[in-house]
Amino acid sequence: MAVKQRESLLNRYKLRKIRRILAKINQKADYYAQMSDEELKGQTQLFRQRLEEGETLDDLLVEAFATIREADKRVLGKFPYDVQVIGGIAMHQGNIAEMKTGEGKTLTATLPLYLNALSGKGAILVTTNEYLARRDAEEMGEVYKWMGLTVGVGIFDEEEDVSVVEKRAVYYSDIMYSTSTALGFDYLIDNLAGSAEDKFIRPFNYVIVDEADAVLLDNAQTPLIISGAPRVQSNLFHICNQFVLTLHEDEEYKHDKDKKIVYLTGPGIAYAEEFFDIEDLYANSSYELNRHINLALRAQHLYKRDHDYVVEDNEVKLLDNRTGRLLEGTRLQSGIHQAIETKENVKLTKEARAMGSVTYQSLFNMFPKLSGMTGTGKIAEDELISTYKVPVIVIPTNSPVQRIDYPDRVYTTLPEKLYATIEYVKELHATGQPILLISGTVDIAEIYSRMLLQEGIAHSTLTAKNLAKEALIIKEAGQLGAVTVATSLAGRGTDIKLGEGVAELGGLAVVGTERMPNSRVDWQLRGRAGRQGDPGISQFFVSLEDELLVQHGGERLNRYFEKNNHTDRKNYGYELNGRRFHRAIKLSQQKSEDKAVSARENTIQYDESLRVQRGKIYSLRDSLIYNEADLSDKIKEIFDDSIRNYLASHHDLTEKDLQRYILENYTYHFRFFPRHFDPNNPDQVSDLMWKIAKEELAKKEDIFKSEEKMEEFYRLSVLKAIDECWVEQVDNLQQLKNIVSMRSLAQRDSIAEFYRESLESYEKLSQEVKDLAVRHMMLSTIEGNSKKGYSIYYV
Repeated sequence: MAVKQRESLLNRYKLRKIRRILAKINQKADYYAQMSDEELKGQTQLFRQRLEEGETLDDLLVEAFATIREADKRVLGKFPYDVQVIGGIAMHQGNIAEMKTGEGKTLTATLPLYLNALSGKGAILVTTNEYLARRDAEEMGEVYKWMGLTVGVGIFDEEEDVSVVEKRAVYYSDIMYSTSTALGFDYLIDNLAGSAEDKFIRPFNYVIVDEADAVLLDNAQTPLIISGAPRVQSNLFHICNQFVLTLHEDEEYKHDKDKKIVYLTGPGIAYAEEFFDIEDLYANSSYELNRHINLALRAQHLYKRDHDYVVEDNEVKLLDNRTGRLLEGTRLQSGIHQAIETKENVKLTKEARAMGSVTYQSLFNMFPKLSGMTGTGKIAEDELISTYKVPVIVIPTNSPVQRIDYPDRVYTTLPEKLYATIEYVKELHATGQPILLISGTVDIAEIYSRMLLQEGIAHSTLTAKNLAKEALIIKEAGQLGAVTVATSLAGRGTDIKLGEGVAELGGLAVVGTERMPNSRVDWQLRGRAGRQGDPGISQFFVSLEDELLVQHGGERLNRYFEKNNHTDRKNYGYELNGRRFHRAIKLSQQKSEDKAVSARENTIQYDESLRVQRGKIYSLRDSLIYNEADLSDKIKEIFDDSIRNYLASHHDLTEKDLQRYILENYTYHFRFFPRHFDPNNPDQVSDLMWKIAKEELAKKEDIFKSEEKMEEFYRLSVLKAIDECWVEQVDNLQQLKNIVSMRSLAQRDSIAEFYRESLESYEKLSQEVKDLAVRHMMLSTIEGNSKKGYSIYYV
């Protein structure tokens, strides 16, 4: 209680400081209201001049907010309320503003976006899906354009052939709307660019993350991975799948459903060695076989059809089982996608190499100023501060909340809960009160839909497959007599306005058909009702068979369920009113939340090593792309290092060994060694190789006839070597992550093992870059001339 009080006091203190700024903005309202349109538009240029003269954004805050507030009124017909201005100030100051559903977060964002865009460094609003990004950019973009700012939308259709010039125009807009996924993938693509002309993202500056807890926490458990360069297709998928189908659970393999892991037991390992006729499954020579057996085990037991993926048009497509959305264009990495394809007997796609990877934690921490807005951030403030250093400020509602949140109604079995929910819906529907029936998964939503049809109740069903359509349906969910069945995320970001006469009936009724994996989602669902002081109610129905309680309810609750899982008992169909059941729900949700936090911490820990390496590599690439590194003076050093490395790793050299190395890495034209040449004399070998190198580089200088062109050749050769080695490194680390995670079964610290091996591989990478750069410089072919231009072909 004391902690809550302290938090409340801190929030009140922060709001008091913000309200002082609000008072100054309100004092300016009449001044800007009296301006002509041209005078108001002219403020943008005046503010920019003042910034050039040394003033800061904080110096301009009061006047800029008062200006854009008046512009919102003239262009959009909406004058931001005081609480919206408070939210805008909080976000400008680098906080997450917790604003309840229906409080107008989209309009609120116009204030800090406008102010921060004045700097000329760009301001980005990231939201949860493409429909919302396009909608908000179109609606709010009118006011920015009116005020003389440029607006871009960082979403492009897959079939669109978007040029780098077009993408650069979007990213160099004063204000850009995008999604977290699009931004992340664009960041990775930008850092694969081969020249300054191919880069399109400018340095990150300011970002507002809409639905901040969903993007920064819920969606941040898995990194974004960009793939390409397919591997050689393995022929082990089918035989390993057949092997796994012959195994007996508990005897030859273990499947821990809670931890979501599956592995061979001792007898299972012995059987594998007999089945594949090998001596040791864990020998280096059996590495690929071992990997494919584990992939087949995971595909068979950890991934369920129509839950984690669907098979459509002879293709495996991933499914977000909580929203029902097909994750188009998204594929599982490290061979697991191909293992599922084998399981489902569809055509195998090529196993792609991971070329770049970034977590949301790394991506958003690159912004000098990060802020956000959400309806439910305070609950997760500790994690938001520890991960992103972004505190949460709770913004008061414009009108007092009048929604009534009823206690959960708990039942023993799923059928009891289903019938009780439908009876409740029938009672409400008979009065004409609109109902939003929300389920955690597509499967449950469809069961309720069928039951409503049996009762003759007309309704709309949303499983989040059509973003634009679902927003329109959700918008109408507050009309008299409307019944809408939806998954928890369907239509998120869309206001539900009450129809005529609905307020008198008690407003919108939100009926939750189960408790969600975390309490934030529950509060988001409740928040669909009671917007802007409207009346409303929320009621959750829970059964002991719900996924949350099955996974996290504990032994005692499971025993109670097993004992009472039949229709013969006296209390069948009645609610469970005991305190222990409500306590069990609360504890289950806490366990689920703790597990999710732990998974995100795990993601961050694994990414830490890659983050440091990625930062160094991308920085090195940029210095080459923008000609910040003078390579001419370092070429001798690169060759010397490569030669030294070769000699250090090759003892007792023969002329034949050395000749082969020279032919494969230096020149195809080498024929004879000098007289009295000793291949085991390091100085002689080094002198010979450097002599060959100088002769080859001199020939290339003669073709280019320009120091500048030669420098460009060096730059491209080294850049290509870095990219080839880095793609290999990223892919290796993705594979390594899957391998070391299994070592925890042997009581080994998988994170420590990952750090150690990733560091070793990075140290090898720097040497491999030099060796490959030498090969590119030596064996490349140059065609063309100074008039028509040159083409360089690398081996």
